Amino acid sequence: MEAVGLGTCGGGDAARGAEGRPAPEARVHFRVTRFIMEAGVKLGMQSIPVATACAIYHKFFCEIDLDAYDPYLVAMSSLYLAGKVEEQHLRTRDIINVSNRYFHPGSEPLELDSRFWELRDSIVQCELLVLRVLRFQVSFQHPHKYLLHYLLSLKNWLNRHSWQRTPVSITAWALLRDSYHGGLCLRFRAQHIAVAVLHLALQAYGVEVPAEAEAEKPWWQVFSEDLTKPIIDNIVSDLIQIYTMDTEIP
Repeated sequence: MEAVGLGTCGGGDAARGAEGRPAPEARVHFRVTRFIMEAGVKLGMQSIPVATACAIYHKFFCEIDLDAYDPYLVAMSSLYLAGKVEEQHLRTRDIINVSNRYFHPGSEPLELDSRFWELRDSIVQCELLVLRVLRFQVSFQHPHKYLLHYLLSLKNWLNRHSWQRTPVSITAWALLRDSYHGGLCLRFRAQHIAVAVLHLALQAYGVEVPAEAEAEKPWWQVFSEDLTKPIIDNIVSDLIQIYTMDTEIP
């Protein structure tokens, strides 16, 4: 089973326009999730709450047309909501100031005037809208815990020299983080994404798992029995599409 109930929502062929180039909607979502990640870092959020904010954002626009609401307002509300879901609560004032500085570098924090209170009310009202649209289903199973487990297991399989001379672990975590620029978290199971980013990281550095040729089944199927090579290829293809956008979008 490849997807988790939302079909091609948030990525895949639906995110590609003419001649295989990213569709305009995918480019918008890339920019906005980049804002979520950068704002999350400045707000001191941990990786799981940031991932949840991205997942909430992508899931919302799987249900709602992109033109219906300001995507950056939805992103700010997603950050606010993710902080509650993952118990890393954020103040709306901090979200507003970080966002204002993101769009207007070097600007001073906003005064507590009518504009500030309008922004705060917009974030809160948008949060309620997001909850209603998503039917209060805003908890997600992320690949992070699986990737950590798989990395520890793989470290024991590989010889120490191979592991220390190549940044497989750092690369796998970076690939996982970047996957949230698209909707992979909605289209594929968490375990499958974790294996796929690890598979790509190993390929990038030419690292081979010992005794792979003699094994009864591939190493990645040991981690996830229902995983197939086509699923890995689909996830990797979506990741490549994300990095293609990264080179094209300023």
